[in-house]
Amino acid sequence: MLKFSKLLACVAVFGALSAGAFSEGVDYMKLEKPIPNVDKTLIKVFSYDCPFCYKYDKSVTPVVVSKVASEAKFRPFHLKTKGKYGELASELFAVLIIKDETNGVSSLFDDNSLFKKAKMAYYKAYHDKKERWSDGKDPEAFLKVGLDATGLSKTDFETSLKDEKVQSLLKEWDVSYDVAKIQGVPAFVVNGKYLIYTAKITSIDAMEQLIKELLTK
Repeated sequence: MLKFSKLLACVAVFGALSAGAFSEGVDYMKLEKPIPNVDKTLIKVFSYDCPFCYKYDKSVTPVVVSKVASEAKFRPFHLKTKGKYGELASELFAVLIIKDETNGVSSLFDDNSLFKKAKMAYYKAYHDKKERWSDGKDPEAFLKVGLDATGLSKTDFETSLKDEKVQSLLKEWDVSYDVAKIQGVPAFVVNGKYLIYTAKITSIDAMEQLIKELLTK
């Protein structure tokens, strides 16, 4: 928690610290099982019930993604094995991401993004309001938070969930557990090969430089 507080302090002042030399085993590791077909990407494995994922999404991730947008596509992977409603959250997030793509939303951090609306609604409900939706016993109440935030009907959600693109995305996200079990979430992976050690992040500038360096490998 102390390390994260230091990170947020760096974010607040946008200190332009030099990243210096980055080393495998110190700043990042090479995954034994690379994620396939994700060249030139920055993947963030996250969970709606992860407090650090929430904090990163409020202050860090959007800024970093904007800095590397011309070189890497941002891909959020939701971890279905974490949280009482992890699987249901993954299904809804996958549906909304595909809808954003269909609607031509340029960024998943755009205020018009359905994915962003639902994600932030769950973060606020779970972490700020301490809502638990009967600890896994009331999926209807959990789902309603995301549907209300996006204006999506339950029927539309259930129909869209059958879409091949949605099912393909959910299958792709199955690798999230193997990544998350290494050091928890959020977990940032570059080019599907390199996992950044988040504990070593000292500033947004350093994170940007590390990502850009790993994109060239």
